[in-house]
Amino acid sequence: MHKIQMVDLQRQYEQIKSEIDKGIEDVIKTSTFINGPAVKEFTENLTIYTGVKHVIPCANGTDALQIALMALGLKPGDEVITPSFTFIATVEVVALLGLTPVFVDVDKDTFTINTASLEQAITDKTKAIIPVHLYGQCSNMDAILTVANKHNIAVIEDNAQSIGGSYINESGSRKTGTMGIVSCISFFPSKNLGAYGDAGVILTNDDTLAHTMQKICNHGSERRYYHEIVGVNSRLDSIQAAVLNVKLKYLDKYCDKRREVAAFYNEVFSSNPHIITPYEPEYSHHVYHQYTMILEGVNRDEVHAELANIGIPSMIYYPVPCHKQEMFKELKAREYSLPNTEYLTARVLSLPIHTELTEEELVFITNGVSEVINKLTHR
Repeated sequence: MHKIQMVDLQRQYEQIKSEIDKGIEDVIKTSTFINGPAVKEFTENLTIYTGVKHVIPCANGTDALQIALMALGLKPGDEVITPSFTFIATVEVVALLGLTPVFVDVDKDTFTINTASLEQAITDKTKAIIPVHLYGQCSNMDAILTVANKHNIAVIEDNAQSIGGSYINESGSRKTGTMGIVSCISFFPSKNLGAYGDAGVILTNDDTLAHTMQKICNHGSERRYYHEIVGVNSRLDSIQAAVLNVKLKYLDKYCDKRREVAAFYNEVFSSNPHIITPYEPEYSHHVYHQYTMILEGVNRDEVHAELANIGIPSMIYYPVPCHKQEMFKELKAREYSLPNTEYLTARVLSLPIHTELTEEELVFITNGVSEVINKLTHR
C-alpha cells in the first residue's frame, strides 16, 4: 500500500503525465512564458466551464482577493464582513488595504457564513461581504445576496476551495463563484483544480470591473509604460496555465471521486457517536476539497497525534479563528461572540481526500480512526 497522503499529487500526475508534459513542453518550445497562448486558452476554457463573461488570470488566490477589493474602490475605514472561520488570506488582504475586517460567525453544520450573524454586523460603513465556500461547500447565497442587496453591499465570493461546486435553488443550478459581483479562485496545488505552483483567477460578469481588474493585475496599465491607476504585478504564468488547461478537462471527474470518498467515510462513521460527518444542505453540491468532521466527546488534538503515529495523516483547518490571530489584536476592542466558530476550531479534523485513494487505503484510514477514537474514549 502507498504511503497515505492528504493529497497525492504524484499519483494524479502519473495518470495524465503525457498531457501535462506536452503542455509544459509546448510553452518551453515557444518561450511564451508570460501572457502566452496557454493563458488565453485556459481562460477561454474556464469562461465556458463557469459560464461567466470575464475570467481574469492572476498569480494566486490571495492576489485575486486583493485585486477584487482594489477594483471596488473601497477606502480606508470601510468595513468588509468575513467569517472568522476561514484561511487567513480571506482577511489579511482586507487589512493590507487599510480596510476594517468585521468578523461574523458560521453555521455549525455547514461551516459557512451565518446569515443572522451577517445581518447583525452591518453598519453604514459596510461596503463588502466575503462569503467563503469552505471545504468545497457552497454558502447560502440566496440568503446572503438578499441581505447584501437590501443594504446595497458588494458580494465577493471567496471560491478558493470550491471550484466545481454548485449552488442549487428553484431557478436551477449555478457554479460557485458566479453569483457575487466578483469571485476569487485559488489553484494552489492541493485544490480540486490545482496548478503545479501558485495560480489564481478572478471571475465577474461586470464589464467595467473586469477592465479595471485587468489593469490592476498589470501594474495599472493597459498600454505598455502608461499607468492609469495603482496596480500590482500579478500574472498567471504560461506553464501553470498549461497544467490547469489539462486538468480542467478532468475537474468534474475529480470532484465526483472526492464525493465518492466522502460517501465512503460517511457510511463508515455514521454510527460512531463521537463523529459528526459533513452536512450537505439541499442548496449545495459539495465537492469536498476537504473532508472535515467534527469530533465530540474525545480530544481532537489527541486523535490528530495518534493518527500520525499509525501512518494516517490528518489536518486541523483551522485551529485558531481569524479574530483571535495576533495580527488582529488591535481589533479586540470590538467584542466578538462567535460561539459556532469557537466550537468548530476546537473540534474539526480533516482526513485524506483525493482522486487516487483506493478502497484498501480507505479501509485502513477508517479502521484507524475508529480504533484511535475507541482507544481514547475507553482508557
